Amino acid sequence: MSVASSDLESSRSTTPVSPVAIDPDAVTTSSLQALQSDDQRKVMDIVDKLRRTGLSGVVELPQLVVCGDQSSGKSSVLEAITEIPFPRKENLCTRFATEIILRRSPSSTISITITPDKLRPLQEQKNLKLFSKSIDDFEQLPDIIEEATEAMGLGVVGGANSKAFSRDVLSVQIDGPDRPQLTLVDLPGLIHSTNRSQTEADKELILNLVKEYINNPRTIILAVVSAKNDMANQIIVDYARKADKDNKRTLGIITKPDFLREGTDNELSWIEIAQNKDVYLERGWHMLKNRGDNEMDFTFAERNEAEKLFFSKGRYVDLSRECVGIESLRERLSKLLLNHLIKELPSLRKEMYTKLEDTSEEIAKLGEKRTTIGEQRMMLMKVSMKINDILKSAVQGYYESSFFGPIDMNAGVDSAANISRFRAVVQHRNITFAENMRLRGQKFAIAVGPGDDDNEQAEATKLQIEMENLDDDDLSLLPKPKALTHKQATDWVKKTLERSRGYELPGTFQPMLISQLFWEQSQPWERIASDHITGVAAICKEFVYTVLKYAAPAEFLARITILSVDAALTASLTAAKEELAKLLKDKARHPMTYNHYFTTTIQKQRQRKYQRLTKDAGERAAEGRRMGDGSYQDVIDPSKMEAAVANAIEQDMDTFSSQEALDYERAYYKDELKYFVASVCKECIERHLVEPLPEIIMSPIIVAQMSEQEIKFVAAEPPEITQQRAHLESRLGMLEKGLDTFREAMGGLRR
Repeated sequence: MSVASSDLESSRSTTPVSPVAIDPDAVTTSSLQALQSDDQRKVMDIVDKLRRTGLSGVVELPQLVVCGDQSSGKSSVLEAITEIPFPRKENLCTRFATEIILRRSPSSTISITITPDKLRPLQEQKNLKLFSKSIDDFEQLPDIIEEATEAMGLGVVGGANSKAFSRDVLSVQIDGPDRPQLTLVDLPGLIHSTNRSQTEADKELILNLVKEYINNPRTIILAVVSAKNDMANQIIVDYARKADKDNKRTLGIITKPDFLREGTDNELSWIEIAQNKDVYLERGWHMLKNRGDNEMDFTFAERNEAEKLFFSKGRYVDLSRECVGIESLRERLSKLLLNHLIKELPSLRKEMYTKLEDTSEEIAKLGEKRTTIGEQRMMLMKVSMKINDILKSAVQGYYESSFFGPIDMNAGVDSAANISRFRAVVQHRNITFAENMRLRGQKFAIAVGPGDDDNEQAEATKLQIEMENLDDDDLSLLPKPKALTHKQATDWVKKTLERSRGYELPGTFQPMLISQLFWEQSQPWERIASDHITGVAAICKEFVYTVLKYAAPAEFLARITILSVDAALTASLTAAKEELAKLLKDKARHPMTYNHYFTTTIQKQRQRKYQRLTKDAGERAAEGRRMGDGSYQDVIDPSKMEAAVANAIEQDMDTFSSQEALDYERAYYKDELKYFVASVCKECIERHLVEPLPEIIMSPIIVAQMSEQEIKFVAAEPPEITQQRAHLESRLGMLEKGLDTFREAMGGLRR
């Protein structure tokens, strides 16, 4: 509130009037006591004590708000209610919301502060909060208000770069031994039309500000309208009705009836409004007469007497004394305030409890306080232990912690939904790798030969079917084997033999041939194994990040990963690839095995070949002969048998050597495949990627070895968190103190 707004000036003479020094005995009339009964004073004591704890910024406290159009007489109403002799100064107008805070105190003082708009930059808010003035004479108030106006950046009205209005709030606290404990808010007047000094943006700003105040369900709305203007042109009542849908907390106040011509229809119309016949408000209407031009030097007692005289004449005699004059207005406000406060106190207490719980939860979400190195290291150690426990359980396949959660049966084993069951995912990937090696590891898928048994033939048939499915459906980027008949495979070996021949005798082959054949046949191993290692490493990273998100505060994640985790995972992947390189280097050496499976397989293949050869020769040498009993039986002719065996022997020495070499290569390939698959899973995957996770990912040992600088980097609270914590703790303290004050005050009220 401007202490001498334009709506006051319109009814004042231009003759200067000396400001009045604070003298409670001189300025306070006995009728002011009607504003606060003993019961109301006790209730207001509760609200006052709550406001002093700072809760007005946390919960909505009950208050009186005076609002209306520009020049409607709002400030005169405030002056009449409070009997505060506001100074009058030219060009002083209401350009921001003003709190008038009346407080009982042994000494009489006035203090002025600014509550900055929350939308202002933080630095501007800090600067405005530093504005604090204390005076002991109303004569000083206009200059202080001008200083506040300048501090808000409003400038002189109409001046260059000036602003008409601000969302900052000016607080004027007036203390005195006979002051009632009361808070009123004067809002800038609503603008109907814009001009050079008051823009459309200013109009919208004031409207939003008024709505913000009157929408508070604990606000009593004093809607001020001027009898000088048509009721239809004064929109405050419509806004008050929308804000106060139950029509329980709005009191209409009519000012300036002395400007109405006696006996006119316009006067009658306003009298009917005051009687609540036209524009209905459940709390009704009240009519006041402000000082006239010739009454500007009246004391408050003289002002009140002049008002009584005015309402004792003409049509105003018919108005109920309860709805005219300042004294009856105070009585109405006293009852309205008391009933309103008693009604609002339970919901106020409930809101305080709710906000206390919400604030406590918000503080808990910020985690433990960590401003010192000790607090930070302890916090990080707790997080580390939690991470370590989960990693150990996951690596060992013990899914008892709440972290692991339920299984998603509709998602894949290694999908993100089931990534927490880490050991199961790794095992699934290893099994898939072994299957890929079986199916895709060979460059050539060779059909069965004469030395293969039933199991090998069944496996070859299965492989053929699977390869056909690969050709039709498989979208993998992994290699696919080329199918070869046994003869085609023999030709492949023969060509290699011819191009690798040394001093070996015909019908034999040098050991280097097996090396050449194996190296070519096992070419896809490197690609498949490398793909497997990369895939498991990605799974490890995804799983570790999932654990970190679960076990560590959100603000830790980026710092932990930058400082330790990413480097550890990268190092483990590098070590796994280096291990694979060693395995591939071993594979590139000449074949070497001491597994009896190899020699056993070769011998069995030879045995089955000779058995097959003998069987075929026997079938050719068999003759059907009639036996003595008249039956026929096959009898082998030895000479024919010898000839059949001779004919079955391979005459082409290179073909014979190739067939033998092919058998050796296939036997060695199977033996080496098992070893390679096991080695990749154990030495690359397990040794370097999986088993070390609990040790390399933020283990307690790692935390213990971190420097203070590293501890600060990870665990120190960000400035915004520290600021938020301080804000929440301050709010929590105010709420706790407010509830304690509430309980104490309610106890006193009951007594």
